[in-house]
Amino acid sequence: MDSVTSEQRQALHSTADNGLKIVVVGGFGVGKTTLVRSVSEIRPLNTEETMTQAGEAVDDTAGVATKTATTVAFDFGRISLDERNVLYLFGAPGQERFWFLWDRLFSGTLGAVVLVDTRRLADSWYAIDRLEHHGTPFVVACNDFGGPAHTPAQIRDALDLADEVPLVLCDARSRESSKQVLISLVEHLRTVTAAEPKPIPEPAP
Repeated sequence: MDSVTSEQRQALHSTADNGLKIVVVGGFGVGKTTLVRSVSEIRPLNTEETMTQAGEAVDDTAGVATKTATTVAFDFGRISLDERNVLYLFGAPGQERFWFLWDRLFSGTLGAVVLVDTRRLADSWYAIDRLEHHGTPFVVACNDFGGPAHTPAQIRDALDLADEVPLVLCDARSRESSKQVLISLVEHLRTVTAAEPKPIPEPAP
């Protein structure tokens, strides 16, 4: 799979003055760290720690039994859109015990990606619920883990997704695939912004 190499990573332009924030959320072990790592132009900041027996009593590892490390705060990556605009990516931890961090991560965000493992669709319900509660636009990206195939209609029905919420397929290990997820989100944000009612100007005195 293609990924960002050290030669492709670049310093932030000194002219950059507009930071745009996107959050990647989803259940435990759905590939949030992998997506941020694959698409970031810098070496991502991550807070992965080795999973221990102490966490077995509190973390639901069903379906991710081979996972050996987990994010305990957030992942952080960056993409320069042009010389003035920079996109900052924040990957949220998936375990229930870290959900209290999500509301803070949502502050100031333009939109979000809900990353989904179709073998464990129920793990994504909380992320969707919190984003809807905050009124944050989002897209749903189904990460390919080679599980049973589901039609888009089946996934929408299982997640109770509104028709206007984009649903895309992706491979979080692939930089190009992850970029397409972000492009889908940006296009969705444009659609949402265009549909918002325009303020009525005050009449001149």
